[in-house]
Amino acid sequence: MRWITRENIKVDRVACPWLIKRFIDADAEFLFVPQQERLDAAAREGATPFDATRVSEVTLNHRGDRCTFEGILEEFNLRDEALHNRARICGIGSLG
Repeated sequence: MRWITRENIKVDRVACPWLIKRFIDADAEFLFVPQQERLDAAAREGATPFDATRVSEVTLNHRGDRCTFEGILEEFNLRDEALHNRARICGIGSLG
């Protein structure tokens, strides 16, 4: 499966591909595109978009004050405490 997010990755967008590849989709391919091209490229490539904070149609996203990493944990019902701790340790999340 293909996954897509915006270019110029930061902590959350580095952690999310790791999480996806390791726990959700071992065959994942990641595309990093300019922000304004993200949804068009997702449709063209058949890719699942993530971390698109200004796009309400994207479900794998920030959720309130929680980051996309946490949104993915929630969406895929990943309950491993170590993953939730990783979000806190990396400074990318506020799961409680």
